[in-house]
Amino acid sequence: MSFTALPAGATIGILGGGQLGRMISMAAAQLGYRVHIYAPEKDSVAAEVSARFTSAAWHDREAMQDFAQACDVVTYEFENVPVAPLSALSGGLLAPGTLALEVAQDRYREKRFVEQLGGKPAPYAAIDHDNEMADGIARVGAPGIMKTRRDGYDGKGQWKIASPADGAGVRVPESGLVYEGLVHFECEFSVILVRSRTGEVRFWDSTRNVHDNGILAHCELPAPDIVAAQIDDARELAQKAAEALDYVGVMTMEFFATSVGPVFNEMAPRVHNSGHWTIEGAVTSQFENHVRAICGLPLGDTASVAATISMDNLIGAQALDVVGHLSDPRAHLHLYGKAEARAGRKMGHVTRVG
Repeated sequence: MSFTALPAGATIGILGGGQLGRMISMAAAQLGYRVHIYAPEKDSVAAEVSARFTSAAWHDREAMQDFAQACDVVTYEFENVPVAPLSALSGGLLAPGTLALEVAQDRYREKRFVEQLGGKPAPYAAIDHDNEMADGIARVGAPGIMKTRRDGYDGKGQWKIASPADGAGVRVPESGLVYEGLVHFECEFSVILVRSRTGEVRFWDSTRNVHDNGILAHCELPAPDIVAAQIDDARELAQKAAEALDYVGVMTMEFFATSVGPVFNEMAPRVHNSGHWTIEGAVTSQFENHVRAICGLPLGDTASVAATISMDNLIGAQALDVVGHLSDPRAHLHLYGKAEARAGRKMGHVTRVG
């Protein structure tokens, strides 16, 4: 399907009202677009910097239809938007499409998808019923990580299984579980790409990612040599995934760098926390290139602007020390406008270039 580039003044709809939507909206405004946020919550940090805000339930059919009619293109800022209500966004209005959501929302389907493309996920077993728990753990081995098949992010919806006994008494939810064996790795990294409406693909440099209790805490360039040795294979898989999904926009795949090559961890059909450094650290940020892609504009250069770059998430009360963060003249501080600094909540990030 041909697509005419959207002119300045057109409206981009964003499903979801969090910090990723906030940063997409800011990049869109820089290119002259208006943004309309749709989210169930009454308060939205994305809406604070956008032209319009619809606060309505995902399954509010009338509200979704009105939202669709007010937008020239629609995208999403997180992967847990329900797919069923998006039928109102027909005719190529939604970018990326619903197939990427359907795959990424189900951890089991996501792993099967990657395997079919030739990728290697961690050892895993699907557990759909209580009586499958012991067999699933036995086949993969312990220790491992038990994860919900749906609605998991930032360490939520998962817990460690130290021994088979830990699975006793666990009740399997209707949507099922996936049990993963632990992967022995040297470091974690992500591949972030952008794919245009014409199929052009560009990659940003891959950072070394450090997590704390399942939440990304730190990213740094350059990544270790083992990442450089495995990046071509990881990028090849990510590009195959984007092409199989007929993807438009920014997409992320997370990997473990291991002695046997890159092991796939998770896919995110959206801009990603491990790419926040690109706002100051790349010629074109992931947010601007996402806007360019979905609006049919030429993609921007993804090259890094310095040899050394780091990004630290500000989690919980860490975000309160604004003076302390800005005492470093190299620091680029981004606060997301969230009112309550709860433990484990991403409140902002700091990037240092050079």
